[in-house]
Amino acid sequence: MRFDKKLPIIYKTAKEIEAIRESALLVSKTLGLIASEIRPGITTEYLDKLAEEFIRDNHGIPAFKGHPSGSDAPPFPGTLCLSVNSEIVHGIPSKRELRDGDVLSVDCGVIKNDFYGDHAYTFPVGEVKPEVMKLLKVTKECLYLGIEQMQVGKRVGDISYAIQQHAEKNGFTIVRELVGHGVGKMLHEGPEVPNFGKRGTGPVLQNGVVLAIEPMINLGKKDVKQLADGWTIVAADGKPSAHFEHDIAIINGKAQILSTFDYIDAALEKNRNAVAI
Repeated sequence: MRFDKKLPIIYKTAKEIEAIRESALLVSKTLGLIASEIRPGITTEYLDKLAEEFIRDNHGIPAFKGHPSGSDAPPFPGTLCLSVNSEIVHGIPSKRELRDGDVLSVDCGVIKNDFYGDHAYTFPVGEVKPEVMKLLKVTKECLYLGIEQMQVGKRVGDISYAIQQHAEKNGFTIVRELVGHGVGKMLHEGPEVPNFGKRGTGPVLQNGVVLAIEPMINLGKKDVKQLADGWTIVAADGKPSAHFEHDIAIINGKAQILSTFDYIDAALEKNRNAVAI
């Protein structure tokens, strides 16, 4: 989500959080399916069609397909945002084939029971350079460090600070134009969750808030630009970027992750075993 949109914070009941969890878990299962298919030679268009069929077969609606751009660009044409290498987010599915050494951010959204699920994972394709693998590892760590700060009485800035400090300590840069967000009956709700900031600033976190925390971190400089398609955001220096995202609720004062990477982990482990054989 682009930075600086003033959206309402909508606190959720326990029943509503369970509905969001159901949507989030369908996203998780979709990402697990996609993880099993990622390899050199596969097109992003193929992955997108696979995801749409799976979501609809499981009584969900692809949340991104037809989503308005907020500009002159046409609505988003795909089920998945598939962003390769220097593409940070909002990459459009195409006939482009993945190559050995690429990295692929897969961002997926689902509507089920009137609530949204929205999360993302960045995959290495084949063998990638060590510094790129470090970028992926650190970005994923940033996500979980941000989640640790999601407690009643803390502030959004505490999440932002934890993410920024870990990324910059490891020599990477934070994308500043794009942020995490609240999620519920709307894909984007308040509060905005920047991946940089100061401790003790921003809205106070309370029970019932549901956030999509999503570090977007660059190997090179922080500067970004938008491609002519009106959607794809890329690192201006052409260097790789990484993006990881979970949906999280505060329940009884503490963070509870509603999505999971378990399906991805299982698929990747199965692929490794298949290669070993």
